[in-house]
Amino acid sequence: MRKRQVVVRRMEEPSRISTSVRYRECQKNHAASVGGYAVDGCREFMASGEDGTAAALNCAACGCHRSFHRREVDTEVVCESSSPPNSSDGIRRN
Repeated sequence: MRKRQVVVRRMEEPSRISTSVRYRECQKNHAASVGGYAVDGCREFMASGEDGTAAALNCAACGCHRSFHRREVDTEVVCESSSPPNSSDGIRRN
């Protein structure tokens, strides 16, 4: 028997989604070839070049590719709703 997931969405005003990505400490294991574990201590990714260039993917501090750095994504959803309160329950609210 298959499980099915049903998602019901109400028609609401569109929301704004703001996403920012930051690359943190380097996690490249520099001693993997000898069976050890050693990281270089780079605390945050800093691009070597301008956005859109190949150099922008390398870290200026440690020289590693951006994919070796821990990725941190911050997402903020802002939903503005101006719907009236639900009065279908028969209770009068003042």
